[in-house]
Amino acid sequence: MKPETRSFYELAVQRAIERVASDLDQALDLQGLARAAALSPFHFHRVFRGLVGETPLELLRRLRLERAAWYLLHAGSSVTDVAFAAGYETHEAFTRAFRARYSCSPSEFRQRRHAEGPAGAHPTQVELAARSGIHFQPGQASIPSVHLDQMGPALEVELKEMPELRVATVRHLGPYNRISEAFARLGELAVAAELIGPDAAMLALYHDDPEMTPGPDLRSDAAIVVSPGSVVPGGMRVQRIPAGLYACTAHVGSCTQLGDVWARFMGEWLPRSGHRMGEGASYELYRNRPSQGPGQAQAPVTELHIQLARSA
Repeated sequence: MKPETRSFYELAVQRAIERVASDLDQALDLQGLARAAALSPFHFHRVFRGLVGETPLELLRRLRLERAAWYLLHAGSSVTDVAFAAGYETHEAFTRAFRARYSCSPSEFRQRRHAEGPAGAHPTQVELAARSGIHFQPGQASIPSVHLDQMGPALEVELKEMPELRVATVRHLGPYNRISEAFARLGELAVAAELIGPDAAMLALYHDDPEMTPGPDLRSDAAIVVSPGSVVPGGMRVQRIPAGLYACTAHVGSCTQLGDVWARFMGEWLPRSGHRMGEGASYELYRNRPSQGPGQAQAPVTELHIQLARSA
């Protein structure tokens, strides 16, 4: 595709994104969006999905759900009012859609507050993973320009030979952005068993592909690296992360952005790398604690690891 042609499509899709995201209460007019882009609805749909990673309707539904989740945490609106604002005709339909993405009912989500856990545990968040990085922002007057082909600077990825790790884990079943619940339990058990030291390495292991597995069925583990002879208490189980070749990229900043980093790592870097995934689980390794006391705050550093298959 010629650069000027690509620029045309990017500009057309950017304008469509702005129209969708600037008024989430407006019914989606696919014909109008395509006409504004000087494309047929069929071709516009394909171009949009190819550049953004989701269809215009999927984008609208996700942003409405993110807005609904924000209202549930920060506003006093009833669940029924939130459901209507999200475009659902019934409370039940909204609850089904919400549970499919957040793995809990709207009422249960409202009851949760930021769960704190040791060394990198994830707070409750409203953002759902999206390759584009486009999310609901309360009070946002305009939609920032989005580079649709490569979302942000190119990921810096390093290939590393990693040793085998013995870890004690607590299982989490559900969307990855709720693994903080497992970290809270892990912290209780590990402290009681004296498994947490000043240099204890904390990890989150991921076993399923979010693109192929429904949110409620995603399996992950909150984990701490333990020595070969340590005794693991009940409520935890021992796993071994195999040694091997891993692709690693580091994220500096809020863990609420990790869903988008994973989406880019898996959706942009891996397909273009020439590598294939190995059979081991992918995981996050937390390199530091989110803060080190007054006047010594540090941004959290999280390493994302994907095991790679050996070349034949």
